Amino acid sequence: MALLNKNTHQLLSKIATNDKHGENSPYFDGWKAYNSNPFHPTKNPQGVIQMGLAENQLCFDLIEEWIRNNPKASICTKEGVNCFKYIANFQDYHGLPEFRKAVANFMSKVRGGRVRFDPDRILMSGGATGANELIMFCLADPGDAFLVPSPYYPAFVRDLCWRTRAQLIPVECHSSNNFKITTEALDEAYNKAKEDNINVKGLIITNPSNPLGTTMDRETLKSIVGFINEKNIHLVCDEIYAATVFRAPSFVSVSEVMHEIEHCNSDLIHIIYSLSKDLGLPGFRVGIVYSYNDGVVNNGRKMSSFGLVSSQTQHFLAALLSDENFVERFLAESSRRLAARHSHFTKGLEKVNITCLPSNAGLFCWMNLRSLLKEKTFEGEMMQWRLIINEVKLNVSPGSSFDCSEPGWYRVCFANMDDETVDVALKRIRAFVGKETGKPVELKRCKSNLRLSFSSRRFDENVMSPHMMSPHSPMPHSPLVRAT
Repeated sequence: MALLNKNTHQLLSKIATNDKHGENSPYFDGWKAYNSNPFHPTKNPQGVIQMGLAENQLCFDLIEEWIRNNPKASICTKEGVNCFKYIANFQDYHGLPEFRKAVANFMSKVRGGRVRFDPDRILMSGGATGANELIMFCLADPGDAFLVPSPYYPAFVRDLCWRTRAQLIPVECHSSNNFKITTEALDEAYNKAKEDNINVKGLIITNPSNPLGTTMDRETLKSIVGFINEKNIHLVCDEIYAATVFRAPSFVSVSEVMHEIEHCNSDLIHIIYSLSKDLGLPGFRVGIVYSYNDGVVNNGRKMSSFGLVSSQTQHFLAALLSDENFVERFLAESSRRLAARHSHFTKGLEKVNITCLPSNAGLFCWMNLRSLLKEKTFEGEMMQWRLIINEVKLNVSPGSSFDCSEPGWYRVCFANMDDETVDVALKRIRAFVGKETGKPVELKRCKSNLRLSFSSRRFDENVMSPHMMSPHSPMPHSPLVRAT
């Protein structure tokens, strides 16, 4: 068998077989436990609850209602079939004009209308994963590096480096200032890379942050833009959680602050966006690169032909996003529901003295379990994580998989499940803390303030199982698992 694997490896390319996918991370490993034993409220109540999936399922009912009221948006209905031939025929890689216009307007709406976007600068790709890779192919050669503040999204290793052969250099941030990015930390990482003869091509930031769930203030963004201008390197701003802000302070985009900085070189600034988080449509695979650099736009558009959004999806979303009344209602209601879910979940944790980093955005909390570590090390964190996976039956993501500089932090997703499942998860967490501290807690069922009326039948249709995996996932027997 070993000889067969070696021969197979030799028959494949170095790009296909290199180890830059990042599948060895515990962030991916937690999916194995979930996929082999998924929670179901009646069929498998002792199964693993999926809290490692940053998915927004709280507003599907609003989109479903719009679909019922707008059958012409689909080319697969009797009302919309007259557009079938036009949409099914070849579409070039610029994308449907109405789609690019609708996306540009939606991006502006999400940012409070304080900035406008040019539809001709919008490049399509297959989800944020494809958009991230596209921008790296445009900006970096093999061996070039991008700085990235930690903790950061684990699958950046896959998205940005796997096939491009670029590399990431972590910029250490710490809990002492709530993991805020500082110019001192940026300078330290940049200078160290230069000393090591590494060509630094840029800096990538995520705002709102994944995994922190925080937004960057205007002054921090200005300092970052000033830093990249001084060094003459690129700035890639991943803003895919822009519409998940559920309380003050409001979201500030790099597209706003760049216009407030004198002599800002806009050619260095690029935005990654998608509809996976803000609209909760990861299956539609809508990724966007928005660049202020004409060269990136012209060359990136040619590259985008390898990962276009289907014209059927473009047609549907153009209609949905052009409905301004729906968009305004959706954004307001999504924010309200996220705020209610976040409050319910964090207050449930506070009952057993578990704190989270103060946050105002995202689909997750950055949970602090440092006080429960048996050993205040990353080895201790991994021991604790295995206990949570195997005994508590919760798939949460350990901070070390996000390259966090301090052990004991975990990303816990709260928007990918119904109210009842959230309460089961809170009950398990409280029981775990009681066991660990020797102070058993009364496990009364929480009452949620947010009612989405998910029926058991609805859960049956949507519960993830090894047979209902995402396009990111291989077959169940593979060591690869879905990442988000």
